[in-house]
Amino acid sequence: MKTCRHIAGIAAGLLVFAAASSVQAQKLTGAGATFPNPIYSKWFSEYSAAHPGVEINYQSIGSGGGIRQVTAGLVDFGATDGPMNDDQIAQSKIKLVHIPTVLGAVVPIFNVSGVSDLKFSPEVLADIFLGKITNWNDGRIAQDNPGAKLPNQTINVVHRAESSGTTYIFSDYLSKVSKDWTNGPGKGQQLSWPKGIGGKGNEGVAGFVRQLPGAIGYVELIYAMQNHISFGQVKNAAGNWVKASIAGVTEAAANTKQIPADYRVSITNAPGAGSYPISSFTWLLVPVKAADANKGKVLKDFLNWMLISGQNEVSALYYAPLPEALVKREHVTVDNLK
Repeated sequence: MKTCRHIAGIAAGLLVFAAASSVQAQKLTGAGATFPNPIYSKWFSEYSAAHPGVEINYQSIGSGGGIRQVTAGLVDFGATDGPMNDDQIAQSKIKLVHIPTVLGAVVPIFNVSGVSDLKFSPEVLADIFLGKITNWNDGRIAQDNPGAKLPNQTINVVHRAESSGTTYIFSDYLSKVSKDWTNGPGKGQQLSWPKGIGGKGNEGVAGFVRQLPGAIGYVELIYAMQNHISFGQVKNAAGNWVKASIAGVTEAAANTKQIPADYRVSITNAPGAGSYPISSFTWLLVPVKAADANKGKVLKDFLNWMLISGQNEVSALYYAPLPEALVKREHVTVDNLK
């Protein structure tokens, strides 16, 4: 019996070795979104460790930078939190496909003296970033937060300085809930902000808010958790106050009835009693036909690994895994890459 188990162990080890050896040593480069950088860093490190000779170098420079670099052919893949628009796709030198990787939440973080929890209605959140609400003890904030000891403190708005998918998600949400926002800054990766200071990356915004009294900003959930920064509840489309969580993001995705063939979809302000309203997919931008066939093979193998093994690790970093039905669709898309 012991001999059988020993043989089975050797066989399993050989299968793992064979799987790792099937991918040739390659160095891949990617660039883009800061929103998923914590999980991407973990994935790329683990995949490389399991595939000797494979190195994946990812630069967390913002979604806009990732789109520019991959469409110009400067990197092997890009990453974005806001899907490319039709004009960007048409102008790209390379035919690309969007591959959803995880789901995440953008949260309003704040640094208010003596206050650790706040509720933000959609209109109030928009008006704070529009500069119409300028003090933390404003009556509209107080109305949503009865009993909170709001200080007579100026609100210091912090936003992203560069072209950003996190900005796209946040502004996509605000455009759905505020006419003034729609007619003002609007939706996009880089906006003409009415007020505030810019931080580079989710890291930069988190750093400014943590250091600046009276500050408010927006970051992906893990950046609030890792930096121990307070973040607020947001009223969702059902009228319920919801704090960002894996469950709330998962519900938002589940209540988005139709995801198009090219995977470019918005799930902000989704219906559902527990849906977190500022939720989104994030995407890798992958060439349909790789310029280097060997690199293309490694990238395909990584994507399939990400869709199976990688999804088991996302919750530990406060992301939500992809729905199973979507994973099945994506495997087909990945298999068709050349």
